[in-house]
Amino acid sequence: MDKKIEKKKWPPKRIAAYSIGGFLIVAVAYNLIFADGSRKLNVQGERISISEVIFDDYIDYIPVDGTVQPLRTVTLDAIEGGRVEKKYTLGGTMIDQGDTILRLANHNMMMAFLEQETRASDLINNLQTTRINLQRNRYTNKKIISDLNYDVAQAKDRLERNKALYNEKLISEQEYFDLKRNFDKLVANRGLELENMKLDSIYMRAQIAQLERTLAQTQRNLEFNRQNLKNLLIIAPLTGLLSSIDQEVGESVAPGQNIGQIDDVQGFKVRAFIDEHYISKVFPGLMGSFDFAGSQHHLEITRVYPEVTNGQFRVDLRFPNETPPGIRRGQTLQIRLELSDPKKALMIPRGGFFQKTGGNWIFVVDESGEFAIRRDIRTGRQNSRYYEVLGGLEEGEKVVVSSYEGYDKIEKLVIKLN
Repeated sequence: MDKKIEKKKWPPKRIAAYSIGGFLIVAVAYNLIFADGSRKLNVQGERISISEVIFDDYIDYIPVDGTVQPLRTVTLDAIEGGRVEKKYTLGGTMIDQGDTILRLANHNMMMAFLEQETRASDLINNLQTTRINLQRNRYTNKKIISDLNYDVAQAKDRLERNKALYNEKLISEQEYFDLKRNFDKLVANRGLELENMKLDSIYMRAQIAQLERTLAQTQRNLEFNRQNLKNLLIIAPLTGLLSSIDQEVGESVAPGQNIGQIDDVQGFKVRAFIDEHYISKVFPGLMGSFDFAGSQHHLEITRVYPEVTNGQFRVDLRFPNETPPGIRRGQTLQIRLELSDPKKALMIPRGGFFQKTGGNWIFVVDESGEFAIRRDIRTGRQNSRYYEVLGGLEEGEKVVVSSYEGYDKIEKLVIKLN
């Protein structure tokens, strides 16, 4: 009798199929719930730069290069031309104010001076002679008037005495009128002489005034020529270092020709060129700083030149305190020019990440230091050392600031430490 074989409810194949399906469901659920599905990239820790987010004084400044120059430089130009007659000093030496550097000779100027001097002497002589003649004429005219006054008085006396005789018919009418006509003539002559003396005096005084004006003008010209002769001496206007002097004895120098310059070595200034983009933000009084000989030193803008050349404008800066020892003329300084006062702000150091992110996102390192997660942030101002953070980060967090080349689609960096 055949035995009925009962069919198994859970055959091995079925059990295996359900087991595999259950495992797949569990695996998918685990991945959905617990696994990290972000795009990851393994990076070596020594190949990235990590910096901390700080909260400190933010200073809006720009880096500029400045050149150390003498505090004052005076250019020596020949006011008058001439031939170098004597050279008193050589270039590259220290000279004192008032020292003679060169002496020029100019024959034409010397002749013009002598002619003016001769003319002035002649005018002085003419003026003295005219004044003497005026005085002599005055005495002569006084004598003539005195004689005429005597003659008029005598004629008047004779006429009055004879008038009584004429009234008594003791003298003829002809004789009386001859005396009267003689008296009238003398009175008229005296009047003419007084008028002539007055006109002569006016003329002589006008002549003297004209001579005085001419003499004064001639003396001014003479003084001008004398000053021009003094200009043939090239004198040091200040104490300092004399640059090279190329002119030699016998060489001709043209008017206005540059001979050299004197640098005031009692102090220095710094000349810097700044991009025209900042011209509205730069003004006298702004401060800057630079590092030199292991210390930080300060500078202050004293003058802004508004002329823009090749996209840049010039500024002069001075040392508000003592000039740092060791500073030399022509030295280049890397200056941090402050465009604003310090203000507290959240900051991250500058780095290569900014070129890829534009300051819109960054990788924030986990507290464990084993990985970094991409996070959106907002940045504001920037200087040569820091970016200002406006949102997305907190003080003390650490971020990756090195280059993000190839990180565009990465959301997580797994940091491998050796």
